[in-house]
Amino acid sequence: MPVETISTDPSENHPTTGTALCLSGGGYRAMVFHTGVLWKLYEAGLLGKVDRISSVSGGSIAAGVLALAWKTLSFDPKRTRSDFVPQVVEPIRRLASKTIDVKSVLLGVLLPGRVSDRIVSAYDSVLFKGATLQDLPDHPRFVINATNVNSGALWRFMKPYMRDYRVGEVKKPKLALSKAVVASSAFPPVLSPCELRLDPKDFTPDDTRELKEERYRSHVVLTDGGVYDNLGLETAWKKYRTVFVSDGGGKLEAEDSPKADWARHSYRVLNLVDNQVRALRKRQVVDSFKSGARSGAYWGIRTNIADYGLADALPCPADRTMELATTPTRLKAMDDKLQEQLINWGYAVCDAAIRSHVTPSPRGEIAFPYPNVGV
Repeated sequence: MPVETISTDPSENHPTTGTALCLSGGGYRAMVFHTGVLWKLYEAGLLGKVDRISSVSGGSIAAGVLALAWKTLSFDPKRTRSDFVPQVVEPIRRLASKTIDVKSVLLGVLLPGRVSDRIVSAYDSVLFKGATLQDLPDHPRFVINATNVNSGALWRFMKPYMRDYRVGEVKKPKLALSKAVVASSAFPPVLSPCELRLDPKDFTPDDTRELKEERYRSHVVLTDGGVYDNLGLETAWKKYRTVFVSDGGGKLEAEDSPKADWARHSYRVLNLVDNQVRALRKRQVVDSFKSGARSGAYWGIRTNIADYGLADALPCPADRTMELATTPTRLKAMDDKLQEQLINWGYAVCDAAIRSHVTPSPRGEIAFPYPNVGV
């Protein structure tokens, strides 16, 4: 099939004035790293100016918590500890203190139901408390991204609608927020798929859709948003001129003796493909910043903070931050020290990126959120 511009999106060459924030995948590692990023953006007075927050996988967990807290946040940097921390940081840390993937997999194997259904229950009980997509704020637009296995396209969950450009859209969906976040973070093979059972009559009539048949609209099979776009870039890049990209993704490690059996060999090959797609998207971002086609900043969990050239960057030795970057892509409990180090690292590298490429003197203090542990 030839590549075409999606008619519902502005041309990539003509983005509108505004700012988007992209939160990548990467399990709990990314979720906690992004928490430090959000902390810094909040203190710097930048978070409240964002028009869109696009997320996948672990980034979607953090985004979901932020979305529910949004209406009650003051966006006063002086009140970071009194409103942002209890409403955003502490709920995320409660989840990060629980291992939910192993139990969910075991129950999914031993009992009826999908593994993803167990994750939905865990997210809802700890974080979302029955909230639906209609509980998201009107502004900024939160976009939670998953991958539609049926169509091979991106499935977007938002307050106004959920949609796949090939299948169609459902306006004002009342889907549980926990379900949307699980679909976005259904990391294959063990946590995937996440299935939606929908009424085809709920879709907006549109005879131009390529896959409008009932079989595509009644049973939608979704997997991790990172399968399609691990940076959460797609729904932001086509819309806005200024884009902040926070990348908590890991690194594909070398293997001196790759497995030869079909299952493990196939899994390795799929990871190679995924790694190359992520690398190409990162290159797209950085090259656009360099050319002036976009403004904004990119930072990653594997970034060397010294590359920003700041004499007063927070102390983050590359060997320590690279060790943090190797934290497994799991929904596995983290101890308090590891959580605080990842939050510190997200905070520090975001601070360096925005002072180097956005504003030299953002509001707020430049100090680790948890100074006693550093990174």
